Amino acid sequence: MNQPKKLTEHQIVKPIKKRILSVDVLRGFDMFWIIGGEHFFSALFVLLGGPFEEYLDPQMHHTKWEGFTFYDFIFPLFVFIVGMSVVFSLKKFVDKGDIEAAYKRIFKRFVILFLLGIIYNGGLSQGLENMRTFGVLQRLAITYLFAGIFYLHFNLKTLVGIVITILVGYWALLTFVPSPITGTTTLEYGKNLINWFDQNYVPFRMYKPLSEPEGILSTIPAIASSLLGVFTSLLLLNKKIEPKKKAYYFLAGGLVLVLLGYLWGLQFPIIKKLWTSSYVFVTGGYSIMLFGFFYLILDVYKVQKWSLPFVWIGMNPITIYMFVNLVDVRGIARRFIGNVDSTFLSNNIYDLVLMAMVIAINLILLRYLFNKKIFIRI
Repeated sequence: MNQPKKLTEHQIVKPIKKRILSVDVLRGFDMFWIIGGEHFFSALFVLLGGPFEEYLDPQMHHTKWEGFTFYDFIFPLFVFIVGMSVVFSLKKFVDKGDIEAAYKRIFKRFVILFLLGIIYNGGLSQGLENMRTFGVLQRLAITYLFAGIFYLHFNLKTLVGIVITILVGYWALLTFVPSPITGTTTLEYGKNLINWFDQNYVPFRMYKPLSEPEGILSTIPAIASSLLGVFTSLLLLNKKIEPKKKAYYFLAGGLVLVLLGYLWGLQFPIIKKLWTSSYVFVTGGYSIMLFGFFYLILDVYKVQKWSLPFVWIGMNPITIYMFVNLVDVRGIARRFIGNVDSTFLSNNIYDLVLMAMVIAINLILLRYLFNKKIFIRI
């Protein structure tokens, strides 16, 4: 009897060849940092010391207030990817003219994502009065909702106008409307108009603008971040433009947005926790450039084998996002390597080994789901 051939990594990727691989890899790349990549590289840079610790380790942490680091890019990148998914998930309904079915899809995803966000943030474990209403998944849900509705009803020119209106309007709000706290216009932490509004109007748990910044008003410019993803998908699916030229458009267009964002930031600072308009341009530009790079390498030049771990992650993003919150993966990892006090490893090396084990556990799970073709989607 002939023995079945062992699948190579290249063959394993084939079941999803009808998908645009760069989209899944971009999603997987983004989630990699959330499931342990941030802490792994932070531990690595601290271990290496010198300029690595001084210049690169800060990039693995959020800016406290004003400024921009690599890790400040991770959340808006996912908002951007959600915008891309709007087109992929709704295009078939738009082509058929079935707007009712499209709305059902939009609201179903919105409700599930929003509820998962509440569960992720503790749900009712601390009582209704302490329930965290807004958070990362809730912001994704809201941006998907509005980006989806806008995509259904407006053409590209109008969508561009909506983005400009949102970003200019948000800039005007923070530039000309005084904060009730100070009586003047300010972007200062805890005293600006956005923080005042959310501290007074976010329901249930007391809003904390530094540690829990995903409030109501700052979600509005995040919708613009999502619409940049919509624009990217519209260009991606345009059959009149050859793939390589699309990649160059992504790279060039993203660079223009980044430069405009930094230029705008001279007057309207880049502040993640307020999701300022300059922050939308900078992170949106980087998102488009990163996608363009992946698209060029993976879908144009077909250099794909290196991307397999990101594919595993990218095919089950919400699953692994909830898994690392609900399951003590670090605790599982410690069962293999012990606690820091019970090993011969120094603290810095232990942190690096621990995070490597955490990432490995996550990848083993994701690889199993991928090979079994188990894709949990909303």
